[in-house]
Amino acid sequence: MKLIHLSDLHIGKRVNEFSMLEDQRYILKQILDITDREQADGVLVAGDIYDKPVPPAEAVQVFDEFLTCLAEKKIPVFAVSGNHDSPERVAFGARLMRGQGVHLSPVYDGTVTRVSMEDKYGEVVIHLLPFVKPAVVRHVFEEAEAASYQDAVKIAVEHMNLDTGKRNVLVAHQFVTGAFRCDSEEVLVGGMDNVDVSIFDSFDYVALGHIHSPQHVGRETVRYCGTPLKYSFSEAEQEKTVTVVELKAKGMVEIRTIPLLPLRDMRRIRGTYLQVTALDFYRNTNQEDYVQVTLTDEEDVPDGMQKLRVIYPNLMRLEYDNKRTRDSREVTGACGVEKKSGLELFEEFYELQNNQPMSETQKAFVEKLMENIQGRSCQRSN
Repeated sequence: MKLIHLSDLHIGKRVNEFSMLEDQRYILKQILDITDREQADGVLVAGDIYDKPVPPAEAVQVFDEFLTCLAEKKIPVFAVSGNHDSPERVAFGARLMRGQGVHLSPVYDGTVTRVSMEDKYGEVVIHLLPFVKPAVVRHVFEEAEAASYQDAVKIAVEHMNLDTGKRNVLVAHQFVTGAFRCDSEEVLVGGMDNVDVSIFDSFDYVALGHIHSPQHVGRETVRYCGTPLKYSFSEAEQEKTVTVVELKAKGMVEIRTIPLLPLRDMRRIRGTYLQVTALDFYRNTNQEDYVQVTLTDEEDVPDGMQKLRVIYPNLMRLEYDNKRTRDSREVTGACGVEKKSGLELFEEFYELQNNQPMSETQKAFVEKLMENIQGRSCQRSN
């Protein structure tokens, strides 16, 4: 049984206000070609299909085209909703689409959709567990003490009643403790969304979504495939891939990856303004790539973003690395806050954010604004 593992498509995503729809349509077409070449028996989509719970119409159209192509090829799809998705919207029309081989996770109600497939080694059961929160599980199982994500996922898995004599594949969207995160991922404070990998011990393969870097956690067969595209500059050096999973006899799983080539790559460029605008420099780069430029000039370049976009039209971010930025102070705590005025605190915040002090005009404006706010507050209290 050969399966293609995908996740975190984030269709409709904007990165630094750049729409990624054209890039996403391009990469999904490439994935369809890989699916053909590999003669895959199914495609697993482990959540975060869309970037927002209410995706734009164009994003829905892109995913519809992808599903339609797979259905026409008679390749089954097994997809779950992630934390960025609306489970109700992902589940819409699920019973109708099941007849075309498109299996979508319903809103979690205590049961988990399972689909059986056969190959020469016997039966493979694919389980579709959407992203679950403790509150959802407590609502379904009122007697259960689901105080954490760990509890919630454990309870959900325990109620699946697995037949461990068969080969079981889980498609899920959770953060497993020990996985390495990227800047483009949503993070809960204190790691409250952590789930221990031992919860998945009974599954032959766990197709995970939520983490944007391809990696395994605990064992090779508990795997994040990562995003098919780079969504932050922390991923600039990564190679994005498609994960191919081959299940043979019980206990035998082979995993490999196939590189993906994006329409536009995401790169970081560093140097002085004269260096990054030199003819020889940008001749050797793809001007269509998404770029972050870090200038090392000691003085800011006036209208630097606009000037650099003449050469790099898809410049997403401009930063400086020089004495001024390196000497900028860091937030060290709240010591002495109670002894400072509101204006003093705002001045410190402004300087931390902008690496330069406020002008006298700005101080006067903020001071007057604070006085007006305090005056209205006093009027309401009286």
